[in-house]
Amino acid sequence: MLLSLVSMSAQDGNPFRVEIDLQEQAAFLVRGRGIVLESPISSGRYGHLTQTGSFKVLEKEVNHYSSIYGKIVDSNGKTIVADADVDMKVPRGGKFVPAPMRYFMRFHGADGMHAGYLPGYPASHGCVRMPEQLAIAFFRAIDVGTPVTVFGRTPRAQEYNPYGLPPNQRMQPWFGRPMDPRFQPRYDPRYPDPWWR
Repeated sequence: MLLSLVSMSAQDGNPFRVEIDLQEQAAFLVRGRGIVLESPISSGRYGHLTQTGSFKVLEKEVNHYSSIYGKIVDSNGKTIVADADVDMKVPRGGKFVPAPMRYFMRFHGADGMHAGYLPGYPASHGCVRMPEQLAIAFFRAIDVGTPVTVFGRTPRAQEYNPYGLPPNQRMQPWFGRPMDPRFQPRYDPRYPDPWWR
């Protein structure tokens, strides 16, 4: 009886898992043995590497803000320090503005997947940045408790171009694979479009 309850709960649970390849700077939404969605990423840079291992999604938050990183602005709102942390001295009249991390999916410590800027190389403080449309798709597909596996070696500085990959090597978000329309940013199951049927 216990065995049947375990298999039943496994069937009722979220069928997805996330795999993050640091070497290829790519995240994969996997269902069973097939890739449903593939996204380019920007993982943690040297000094702030993204931790490898097996994790689970611990928290999801649409409008999350970093409690550690952001920027310092003056009284007019002009950025003084673009890559600041909360411990830096703020000049009189200025303030620390936490970095937005929309569609945040925490999986280890303070690290998580979220929408963010992708310069074409590892540049974050440990989080896994992805394009906003793809972050929305991952956010909608996974639940708290979804398995996340991070593997591979972060590319070294000489292995990537500070201005992004050369045009012939740039990663396209969907790699030409058909994408399930349910993961489109505009999809809302309450209002099915005629093309969906």
